[in-house]
Amino acid sequence: MRLEDYWGVGPKTSARLEAALGADGAVAAIESADVRALVDAGVTRGRAVRILRRADGNDGIDVLATRDARNVYDDLLSLASDCALTAHAADRIRVLTPLPTVEARRARLDRVRDAAAAWDALDTDAREAVEAAFRAYDDAGETERAAVRAALELRDAGLRGETFDALDEADPDALRDALGALGYVANDGSVASGADDRLDRMRDRLETVRDLESGSFDVLETIQSRGVRSLDDFRAAFVQYVAQETDLSRGEVESTAAEDARNATDFVSTSLRALVEELEADVADREATVAEELRDRIWAARDDVDLAVETVDEVALSLSLARFALEYDLTNPAISETGLAVCGARNLFLDDPQPVSYAVGDHDLSCASGPVPPSGDRVSVLTGANSGGKTTLLETLSQVAVLASMGLPVPADAALVGRFDSVVFHRRHASFNAGVLESTLKSIVPPLSGDGRTLMLVDEFEAITEPGRAADLLNGLVNLTVERDAFGVYVTHLADELSPLPPEARIDGIFAEGLTDELDLRVDYQPRFGTVGKSTPEFIVSRLVANARDRAERAGFEALAAAVGEEAVQKTLSDAEFVG
Repeated sequence: MRLEDYWGVGPKTSARLEAALGADGAVAAIESADVRALVDAGVTRGRAVRILRRADGNDGIDVLATRDARNVYDDLLSLASDCALTAHAADRIRVLTPLPTVEARRARLDRVRDAAAAWDALDTDAREAVEAAFRAYDDAGETERAAVRAALELRDAGLRGETFDALDEADPDALRDALGALGYVANDGSVASGADDRLDRMRDRLETVRDLESGSFDVLETIQSRGVRSLDDFRAAFVQYVAQETDLSRGEVESTAAEDARNATDFVSTSLRALVEELEADVADREATVAEELRDRIWAARDDVDLAVETVDEVALSLSLARFALEYDLTNPAISETGLAVCGARNLFLDDPQPVSYAVGDHDLSCASGPVPPSGDRVSVLTGANSGGKTTLLETLSQVAVLASMGLPVPADAALVGRFDSVVFHRRHASFNAGVLESTLKSIVPPLSGDGRTLMLVDEFEAITEPGRAADLLNGLVNLTVERDAFGVYVTHLADELSPLPPEARIDGIFAEGLTDELDLRVDYQPRFGTVGKSTPEFIVSRLVANARDRAERAGFEALAAAVGEEAVQKTLSDAEFVG
């Protein structure tokens, strides 16, 4: 495949990748989702991630049909990548996209569940051993040698389960034998130090003799200082001195001593040069022999080594996703063709959120705590007071839908998630003009009008156009959602202005219950099904009355209290233990 056949790789990016990695290396980096390789080659990290998210050709990222849906997706993968055991696993998590089939989603869910069970079964020491093995693998740059060592250490840590069967398929004896060879022999036949003790000693001697040769005048002076008088005595002193300095035998030094030197200076330099050349030849012969032996050992274990390299990366990814699931107490959803239902769902972007149960479409969930959402309604219109958690519920549902689309567990006690071809999540944007209305409609209507199945999660149309027209538009969207066999949750304050909804739709409400002692709004975030949520301005006015800075300001807010219902305001103040 040509580099420019990949989405986002134009001529300049292609040239940059080929220059840094070569054509085959660049293709391999893209196919293996190696973000680091692309970044090191000069591609910005954001662009590298975008390229790799589309590299599988499934265009799963297109399921996320709006900017807000993609923002939720990015934030979720950021949380998940923080739980990664290796840099490569973190990169692979960042480029996960929605999977195209129900079967693929179920298969990944099963792998993550199996990995979570295996991780949960490890004691503290075993977990630390696994983490240390992956740190060493990361620090070594994910080489073959590091992968083999990590595979052996992971086996010893006691990881068990179907996800880790491949660790047991590799022959540990073959891996241990290969471990002593991997990383020591280069493509050019050179052998690194540490591979063979004899070769290392030979190299040390060679370097010592080279040092002597470069300082041959000092060698000459040292020998002459010993008071030698004849050429034979000088020769003997030379052999003895070099043998002592280099740990060579006298015979090895004697064999290269010059026979026809013109004088002592020529004798020393010629003899040392000849000794260097002989030792270089010996080292080269020994290096070639060791390189061949190392290659044979690696070749004998090649299948096991390849399996270890592949397995370690897959185990790192599976365990990283498992740690994400355990860290946030995520649950495997039931994956179906249609519908979205959750029991005890929690928003991952909030600290200590109130769990909520909700559903659109058919489901058979039985919630262990809290109300069971009604089954069958394809669309809901969610109403209630400001700060009542309506947008948070939409975001929670989008989190569940996005995670499930990638075959990942979700933040709920139980969930059923259908296969959606488009997830439309649209937050309320506080801009009131025709341009914002037009861009919003262009963002959310085309996915609903297409051939696939769509999930609509849309917040407060009235924030971007006049309320009367917003009610008309919302009626149109609800009807279109039903007609297109889609599913949707629409948040609004305009329930009383809507025309009769189709039988496939219902109205739900979130209710504020009063003020806390600190005068914060106390809300039950669990929607009440089939009930319009009422605005509760008396709670807000009560807080303003209680917090008035002076008598004049208080009088003004008390006038508002009379308008919204003074009795209700006084009751709220009394409940919050404030004196009027």
